[in-house]
Amino acid sequence: MFKDSKKTRLQQGGLSQQNTISYGTVFEGDLKSEGDFRIEGTIKGTLITKGKVVIGNTGLVEGSLNCNNADVEGQIKGKLVVSETLSLRASAHVDGDVQTGKLAVEPGATFNANCQMKDAVKALKTTLNPTLETGAKSEQTA
Repeated sequence: MFKDSKKTRLQQGGLSQQNTISYGTVFEGDLKSEGDFRIEGTIKGTLITKGKVVIGNTGLVEGSLNCNNADVEGQIKGKLVVSETLSLRASAHVDGDVQTGKLAVEPGATFNANCQMKDAVKALKTTLNPTLETGAKSEQTA
């Protein structure tokens, strides 16, 4: 009667599994994965994933993080590249360089970073001046 959708997705090769760095765990080095991450411990190094990264209240990333989406409640010190949406909760503390498509910041979050909004800039330029894509010259009138 009921289907176990998680089991079905795993059998089909989906990315439904979540990797966890638990509280009290310190990982030093580089991690690369296709799946999602939940970090309650510490990562010193590089984390690269095509999934979503959740950094819990006790989580700390020192180094670089590259992912599709990130939800931060803990701390990040270093370089952060998020291709889609970066959400900073009230308890978040970010120091370093950030590159993201969209940024959501709750009141109370600490955000000491150089930030570049990559996807938003491209969309804005093409909306404001569609002749840039076609190479046509624009004509000015009085």
